[in-house]
Amino acid sequence: MKCRHCGTTLSHKFIDLGSSPPSNAYLTDQTMQEPEKWFPLKVMLCDNCWLVQTEDFVGAGEMFSEEYAYFSSFSTYWLAHARTYVDKMINRFGLTSESLVAEIAANDGYLLQYVKERAIPCYGLEPTHSTAQAAMKKGIEIIEDFFGVMKAESLAWQGRQADLTVANNVLAHVPDINDFVRGFSILLKPAGIATFEFPHLLNLVDLNQFDTIYHEHYSYLSLTNVQTLFKANGLNIFDVEEPATHGGSLRIYAQRSDTGRNPIEEAVAVLQEKEDRSGMNTLGFYQGFQEKAEKIKIDLLLFLLDARQKGKKVVAYGAAAKGSTMMNFAGVRPDLVSYVVDKNPAKQGKYMPGSRIPIFAEDHLKADDPDYVLILPWNLKNEVMGQLAYIRQRGGQFVTAVPKLAVE
Repeated sequence: MKCRHCGTTLSHKFIDLGSSPPSNAYLTDQTMQEPEKWFPLKVMLCDNCWLVQTEDFVGAGEMFSEEYAYFSSFSTYWLAHARTYVDKMINRFGLTSESLVAEIAANDGYLLQYVKERAIPCYGLEPTHSTAQAAMKKGIEIIEDFFGVMKAESLAWQGRQADLTVANNVLAHVPDINDFVRGFSILLKPAGIATFEFPHLLNLVDLNQFDTIYHEHYSYLSLTNVQTLFKANGLNIFDVEEPATHGGSLRIYAQRSDTGRNPIEEAVAVLQEKEDRSGMNTLGFYQGFQEKAEKIKIDLLLFLLDARQKGKKVVAYGAAAKGSTMMNFAGVRPDLVSYVVDKNPAKQGKYMPGSRIPIFAEDHLKADDPDYVLILPWNLKNEVMGQLAYIRQRGGQFVTAVPKLAVE
């Protein structure tokens, strides 16, 4: 395999998680009677541009189908994050009713609803039918399509270049990352701003967040590799922030290399120095991650087996992609985790891919009395524990496996 950015032949393995189905390929009663498609889940490292990337085994169309079940609006924390972002962009860049905002991967309108609320013209691109329909019901204009150079050129020709483009948690999801990034240099107005948010590779490694690896994530990103990627595709990074979302993310501010006029903020050099000190441009930084992931797997399995032997009941919360990676890498099945609870109706009544653990609404948990609730989306741990405070009141405990096993 060659690097999807620079074309260098890849020879360094970052981690091998065996194989699993796509993490959002939830099963129905009907498909439970059929075989599943499993794909290798192996991640490689480019020692030229330092892009960490999955091997190509499954196409985007197979993962982001019209039945795609990830809806951003089911997290109150993420909604608050989106509203705060919109307010900040309006204030910082002076967006008005004369401006135009475009979000790439608009999902269910979780963010553009706040742009619309402020009477700023906007539209979104969203390739998955289920989430696009949810956004349209909020009165948001959605174009159901993938984004890249051709789409950007079409929108620019229609006079739809944007003052602000938003790309939250999508840069990692695109197989042709050069085409995707180059599209922003076309879609932006000459003085336009693009922001990108994505989980920070530095945290993934330092905090053992291996369960954020799944087929839908083609790339794992840092300022180091994104700087190289953007420079090659017509964008210039002028600011960066480190929001706490998804276990520690980056928000990159970029502009067109040919026409952007924003000065480069000191935060860019500060973060670059931080990554340099950590060794992110050396092979040593990435070595040993396999062993860290295997320790988390073993610790979780030992806990679950011990609970089973003692007659304790363990259930899980959050049928998230993280959970799919964890359950399948550890080989967990319904005999160890009885069921998963999720707020999203699109997942309820279905089964986790691979592990085939049933997914229920929270009412099922309220009527039950488990000893432990394993929180699979550990980045939402505080939100979940607050929502499920009655578990502790009944004498139950919460469990997280990342960055290390914790029972509280």
